[in-house]
Amino acid sequence: MEQTKKNGTAACKSAMGSVKDALYVLNGKWKLPLIVALREGPRRFNEIQKELGEITPKVLSKELREMELNEFVVRKVFNTVPVTVIYELTPYSDSVGPIIEALKAWGEQHRERIVKHRKEEQVTV
Repeated sequence: MEQTKKNGTAACKSAMGSVKDALYVLNGKWKLPLIVALREGPRRFNEIQKELGEITPKVLSKELREMELNEFVVRKVFNTVPVTVIYELTPYSDSVGPIIEALKAWGEQHRERIVKHRKEEQVTV
């Protein structure tokens, strides 16, 4: 019995380690919006910034670097005058597509639930 508990705890810790790794890679306000923006095709830095709206150049640069390190984005530099830099998703980034869709579906359900409960609370008050 004690051994089973230890095995269960180890399996849980291992699973949580994997979840933590995934959250670390996708963590933050801008990672998923960046992936969604780049799904439309390669973009220049300023195009990405415009599309995302409120992101500062410093934060966008940091986010793109992290995504490049995690192999979600490739940075292509073209020898033009001035130099042209394009960012695009890698084939590996497709692996988060189902995660984004699942988060979207859950987010819609969650929002509906919360709105419904708030309306019910207002009626009873």
